[in-house]
Amino acid sequence: MLFDTHTHLNVEQFSEDQKEVIERAQAAGVSKMVVVGFDRETIIQAMALVEEYDFLYAAVGWHPVDAIDMTDEDLEWIEQLAEHPKVVAIGEMGLDYHWDKSPHDIQKDVFRRQIQLAKKVDLPIIIHNREATRDVIDVLKEENAKEVGGIMHCFAGTVEEANECLDMNFYISLGGPVTFKNAKLPKEVAKEIPIDRLLIETDCPFLAPHPNRGKRNEPSYVKLVAEQIADLKEMDYEELAERTTENAMNLFGISR
Repeated sequence: MLFDTHTHLNVEQFSEDQKEVIERAQAAGVSKMVVVGFDRETIIQAMALVEEYDFLYAAVGWHPVDAIDMTDEDLEWIEQLAEHPKVVAIGEMGLDYHWDKSPHDIQKDVFRRQIQLAKKVDLPIIIHNREATRDVIDVLKEENAKEVGGIMHCFAGTVEEANECLDMNFYISLGGPVTFKNAKLPKEVAKEIPIDRLLIETDCPFLAPHPNRGKRNEPSYVKLVAEQIADLKEMDYEELAERTTENAMNLFGISR
């Protein structure tokens, strides 16, 4: 049993073969997945998917790249959706300094407001961080995000930064990059993070693991991530799969 904690089955890259992609994931042993909505359109699609499939769950939030587009009404809507029994997290949220669509101050404001919302509805948060690690950690500390905890999604920082996040009640989630031959940091993190604080993901359709790098990613490939981490941690694959699934179920409050 594998749990892909971060998928975007709700985007146009899967519009033509979404059903087949989901079936391939099940055939590969993926028993549960979280579909992450990050703007109005993808949130609507995520909610439709979790209504259709009993093993899919949703996270709803606003992506930092599009922070400038978020309205008060959008935040109120996310709060309403948080009451749905299959919404298990708020996010993805955070900071992205790679793209320049949304000014940093607006990103931080939208990030803070979503953390505050998550604390209000008592759900964990899913963090997107690109080229903004120090500021992300600072905002999480200032907003006392430790109260709800959550996931450092597709973590790309150092072991020291990962330990800071662990101290704030966050799980470390690794995806395709841990399989890349030149990805030194994710491999170091995989080795060092305690198994009870580790999660796996694809972030599909992005960041496909080796040997599919550069192609469209899909949830069935999370098995390649799990196999690589098991190898790095010198542990049995089945145990790695079981422990990371258990971690996800505990974080999201999902019963077996």
